[in-house]
Amino acid sequence: MSASEPSNGRKRLDSWKEIAAFFGRDERTVSRWEKELGLPIHRLPGTKGRVYAYAEELLAWSAAPKNGNGASPGHDSPGQPGVGVSPPLGPQTTIGGVSVEGPSGERVKAATAGRYLKVVRVTAAAILGIGLVVLLLLRPGASHSSRITRQPGSMSSRNSPGGVVRASTPAHNPEAEQLYLEGRFYWNKRTPKDLNRALDYFMQAVVRDPNYSLAYSGLADSYDLLREYSLMPSDEAYSRALAAAKKAVELDGQSSEAHTSLAFVSFFGMWDITTGEQEFRRAIELNPNNPVTHHWYANALLALHRWPEALAEIDRAQTLDPASSAILADKGNILCVAGQLDEALSLLKQMESREPSFRSLHLYLKRVYFRKQDYPSFISELKKDALVLHDDSALAVAAAAEKGFAAGGERGMLEAMLRVQKKLYTQRSMPPTNLALTLALLGNSKEALRYLNAAYEQRDGSLLFVEIYPEFDVLYEEPQYRDLLARMNLPAART
Repeated sequence: MSASEPSNGRKRLDSWKEIAAFFGRDERTVSRWEKELGLPIHRLPGTKGRVYAYAEELLAWSAAPKNGNGASPGHDSPGQPGVGVSPPLGPQTTIGGVSVEGPSGERVKAATAGRYLKVVRVTAAAILGIGLVVLLLLRPGASHSSRITRQPGSMSSRNSPGGVVRASTPAHNPEAEQLYLEGRFYWNKRTPKDLNRALDYFMQAVVRDPNYSLAYSGLADSYDLLREYSLMPSDEAYSRALAAAKKAVELDGQSSEAHTSLAFVSFFGMWDITTGEQEFRRAIELNPNNPVTHHWYANALLALHRWPEALAEIDRAQTLDPASSAILADKGNILCVAGQLDEALSLLKQMESREPSFRSLHLYLKRVYFRKQDYPSFISELKKDALVLHDDSALAVAAAAEKGFAAGGERGMLEAMLRVQKKLYTQRSMPPTNLALTLALLGNSKEALRYLNAAYEQRDGSLLFVEIYPEFDVLYEEPQYRDLLARMNLPAART
């Protein structure tokens, strides 16, 4: 099978043979690089041994200093002295957004590739000032007199590492663009450490080019995910994300990325359902091949109880970026909510075996196991989720669930969880929606409604998905519950 150029524009290598040929090595060597040095290799779900890789990601990996960036070829293992990798170049090949001339079949040393791919770091003094500069740029009333003007011959729409589609607006500063691309690479990993690293790259990009719309979009998207994948408070994350997203749209109103960022924070952060959906549709209109837009729009449609549309959007996102773990995990969640529990479990378990530290998998597997009444597995996923998130409060709830189940089955588990949840809630360490869900499962509708209203007052982000939980069906005939849905502009889905 020859290297393919999928519809999203990224060069894909579809076998170990092609990946090995890309580096000019044998298959055994590149397989070992994956295991020992983190060579970015992807596997197709539902297949045995089928692998693929993106040329952009391989180039970025090879340019990293720990993988032998700048060394000369001649040794087997990157990271050893004298190691280099040599991606093939045709008559004109783009590396890191830069066209490189060369005769067909010629190979360029890692030092050459690294020259174009290496991110230029700012000095220590500049790094210390990044936070202040960004806050000044995002503050209300900041000067917006300098805007980007779209120029003829600007960068055509294409994908960057991590499945993030790049807009057609060029960076005024090439260093800012490289910093942005590096940020997106780490952003797509979705771990607390990598998201903070991505945030740093996007901040550096803003410092290099304060008029670079994509850098602000990256900032907004990082804050949005830090709220989910770390313990950053939602109000802090969303307020910063909103300021950055608005700035991104102001600088480039034709950017699909900017409108996607504004759509996410409007819908999920501000609970502005109408604006959020309008922004998602605008982003898709500007670039129908942006996988992030389809991905996040699918989750918005899920919250609106529009399951067939949600499945169609997540399928579209997967087609555009089949390597995205986040898209596949959220597809599993949508399948679960739509009642396709076996399909959801198969997908999520397959992913969990490959990426045990990916938080979303444990979050969604908890839901699947509970609905299948597999409570030991539910408790196991509770623990895993707490450990990945480094959340002592969630770990305490998991421990209580285990003891309660051993002593009294399902009801004993729920009652034990509730006791700990109430204690943590008084310590402001537990969101009210968690208590409301447990109370609804125990049949205490009145108290469940009280905590749901507290969640509304506290702007608890998970409340937006209240309609996807059949556990709240017991509340549906309550006027207070319907009033809550109306206040959040959520449809009364079960009428």
